[in-house]
Amino acid sequence: MSSDPWGRVDETGTVYVRTADGEKVVGSWQAGSPEEALAYFERKYEGLVVEIGLLEKRVQTTDLSAKDAQAAVDHLREQIDAHHAVGDLDALRARLDKLVGLVEARREERRAQRARQTDEARQAKESLVTEAEELARSDQWRVAGERLRALVDTWKGLPRLDRKSDDELWHRFSHARSAFSKRRKAHFAQLDAQREEARKIKEQLVAEAEALSGSTDWGPTAARYRELMAEWKAAGRAQREHEDDLWNRFRGAQDVFFAARGSVFAERDAEQAENLKLKEELAEEAEKLLPITDLKAARAAFRSINERWEAIGHVPRDARGRVEGRMHIVDRAIQEAEEAEWRRTNPEARARAEGLTGQLQAAVDKLRGQIEQARAQGNTAKADKLEKELEGRQALLDQALKGLQEFGG
Repeated sequence: MSSDPWGRVDETGTVYVRTADGEKVVGSWQAGSPEEALAYFERKYEGLVVEIGLLEKRVQTTDLSAKDAQAAVDHLREQIDAHHAVGDLDALRARLDKLVGLVEARREERRAQRARQTDEARQAKESLVTEAEELARSDQWRVAGERLRALVDTWKGLPRLDRKSDDELWHRFSHARSAFSKRRKAHFAQLDAQREEARKIKEQLVAEAEALSGSTDWGPTAARYRELMAEWKAAGRAQREHEDDLWNRFRGAQDVFFAARGSVFAERDAEQAENLKLKEELAEEAEKLLPITDLKAARAAFRSINERWEAIGHVPRDARGRVEGRMHIVDRAIQEAEEAEWRRTNPEARARAEGLTGQLQAAVDKLRGQIEQARAQGNTAKADKLEKELEGRQALLDQALKGLQEFGG
């Protein structure tokens, strides 16, 4: 018979293993010596030790599922319980028990992790739903639409919740997207209608602009083009495929008209510039008549100048006041000379002036006499009062005498 601390072989070749519950039959060995039998079953034990060690390492260092780990533990436990190895089987059972505890702890940890992930996913999806419902009310169609598409991609990347919660949140999320799409569709349908109306209006404006392009009624036509431009802006934009073509036609019609007007105005400006030069020469000729010494000759010369002036035609508007003002000065000087001559040669006016002068002279002489009398009587206050009255009458007399001199006497 042969034995070691964990097993023995009896004389019949039966192999036993020692456990806390007593000896257990391992098997029967008839192929060799008892030592070979123990060595064989000890190797079986070492194999179990290696397998348990590998399983412990996998549980500790990999993401082996609790289910697979438990199945591996059960498989090893069956081998240990079958007592087909010689060694400290109770120690192997203890290691398996400890490993089961570790697997259970891992299971609880993963369960908690899944719970956290589920809670995070719920919060993330509720946040997506809240944002989607806010975006559903937005009028920033492009930005909001792009953001909603990004939210869908984010949603797809999140874990699923329980079916009821997931379905409820998805229903709200989907409803928000549908509401936004419906509003956007209605908005662009209205926009399309407005652009179609704008296209019709602009077609009419283009037709009128093209009809006016050959007009030579410069002022009213230019004013109408300004009105057409205001109506164009007020009409809004047509569809993109029509807007540019309509604008090119509208602008082209205006360009034709204004180019023709510009050409005519350029010729007119050149002509008016020449007219201005001629009128400045006439104004200079008229100014040489000043001061008026010979009224009759000046009047005849100015009439000749004015006839040539009227025959010349228009000058540039910004120069008109300046050059005409020079002629008005000469004209006014001739008129004043004529008025002076008329007053000098008018018998009735001369008689009235002489009569007024005589009355004023008599009043002055009378006041002087009264002043002398008052001073002789010692009435200084009355004399001073009459002196002031005399000053006023004397001033009137001096003015009347000056006017009488204009009549040559």
